[in-house]
Amino acid sequence: MPSACPPSNTARHADSLGNPLTLDDAASLPLVDDFVMGFISSEARAVNLLAATEHDASPIVQAYGATLHLFAESREAADNARPFLDKARQQAARATPREQRYIAAIEAWADGDIARAIALHAEQAREHPRDLVSLKLGQYHCFNTGDCPGMLRLALAVLPHAAEVPYVHGMAAFGYEQCHLMREAEASARHAIALCRKEPWAHHALAHVMLTEGRLAEGLAFMESVSDTWVGLNSFMVTHNWWHVALFLIDLGRGDEALAVYDRHAWGVVKEYSQDQIGAVSLLARLELAGVEVGDRWDDVAKHLLQRQADHVLPFLDLQYLYGLARAGRPEADTLLANIEAFAPHAPASTRAAWQRVCVPAAHGLRAHASGDLAAAIDGLGIALPRMIEIGGSHAQRDLFEQVYLDALVRSGTEATLTGAQGILQQQVNGQPESLRLRRQAAEVYRQLGLPEICLLYTSDAAEEGLRVD
Repeated sequence: MPSACPPSNTARHADSLGNPLTLDDAASLPLVDDFVMGFISSEARAVNLLAATEHDASPIVQAYGATLHLFAESREAADNARPFLDKARQQAARATPREQRYIAAIEAWADGDIARAIALHAEQAREHPRDLVSLKLGQYHCFNTGDCPGMLRLALAVLPHAAEVPYVHGMAAFGYEQCHLMREAEASARHAIALCRKEPWAHHALAHVMLTEGRLAEGLAFMESVSDTWVGLNSFMVTHNWWHVALFLIDLGRGDEALAVYDRHAWGVVKEYSQDQIGAVSLLARLELAGVEVGDRWDDVAKHLLQRQADHVLPFLDLQYLYGLARAGRPEADTLLANIEAFAPHAPASTRAAWQRVCVPAAHGLRAHASGDLAAAIDGLGIALPRMIEIGGSHAQRDLFEQVYLDALVRSGTEATLTGAQGILQQQVNGQPESLRLRRQAAEVYRQLGLPEICLLYTSDAAEEGLRVD
């Protein structure tokens, strides 16, 4: 199995994938290649491009600089990207059609017109299928709006034209997985890894497949076996793949080891970054819901969430910022909740429904759960959960909200809420027979429902695996 990725094309005014470039300075080419190949391979070298923006006014270089700023996913990101976009637009007449379309897509993103951005990336995929930066960005926007088939369409449109590039197969794998096409997802991920063992997005897609199919021990072993390649990656990719390792550990009843993964790999790479922050919030919440004591770790995360009280970049992000602040007991959680309510009616048209009909009730539910108001948590999350896909995130990421809802149902302890919990939980146990976390929860629900025979079944199964159910 090859360990090296495909070599770069050193053509003077073409990137590594053969896309023509309009450059003012040939010295920018290696920095552009760092961006192009680094971006699609989730490597930190993508940011090297910013050095080129200082001496090369060519439109594509400036548009790539804007892209990097927008990926900060912060309130200031669009303003920080504007100077680069202004320069790109001023020079756009001398750019190629591919470059012009890319600039327009980034402008749409900065303006919050995600539907237009997706349409432009889809057109780019048809007209210039080796523009894999555009492909990955189009998938990113589809992902954030819950358009899983859109993710897959983009990848499949370019695949025949870039079949030798491992990262395309990784992108296809994740599109397949999010569409619940597990066999195709696994085949694509394994093909990507055969082309390039260091393909972290394919590792990530395969982790999703194994988690979804309940192959927990296998998933943990696989991720640990490739973790030696997670070097030189951007902070999201390295922390998120370790986040997946921790999820396998939690479900296998190895909470202390999962907490150690949190401390060593999942929190602390770039604490100021949005994705690192929500990964930390999500993992701490899951650890607590599985009965693991996390000590004062919420306080450290919350200190870095204070800057997020008026971000409103993505509803998926805001919900986790809110829960992290609330679990730390910070009053700023209420400020963020009020800001979400005020922002939702004025959100960009393409995402307004997700803010109003999903994020607002979910935010109330999460805030209530953190403060112990279980009835309000059930009400808010119960409204939002059927449409939660609209705020984006993966199946595994959105499962956090269902876990919080399930916890509220169980701890409420009424006949009605326990009945609802049993219906959800038993289906999850059926699909995750290796999960000691779910067995423990099922045993407790059946005990409270007055079904000791079923409780004993799960208690016995858990005991056989070395797990004591109180």
